[in-house]
Amino acid sequence: MATDLSAKNCVPCKGGIPPLELSEAEALLAQAPEWEMVAGATRLHRSFKFKNFQTAMDFVQKVGAIAEQEDHHPDIEFGWGYANILIFTHKIDGLHENDFILAAKINDIAI
Repeated sequence: MATDLSAKNCVPCKGGIPPLELSEAEALLAQAPEWEMVAGATRLHRSFKFKNFQTAMDFVQKVGAIAEQEDHHPDIEFGWGYANILIFTHKIDGLHENDFILAAKINDIAI
């Protein structure tokens, strides 16, 4: 199910701007179901479950393709039956609208 966020594209962040305020991040989080803010609301995290290793790996490859297309790269941990994704904007060490755009796009391909 596409959201308004998943229709947008990530815009390169050059740093020098503050991370989103908590209220701004919470409003965007509503458009990225099943994601949670962690680490003092400076990161987005979601765990995905799969029936086997191959399905998890296929999903991670799709996430990687989206990350390359958007030029915004999450931290991904995966293994047999799972994938954990952590998203944040490194240059501001916190959350930016791009993080929520990427989360929404990942939701759109979730198996």
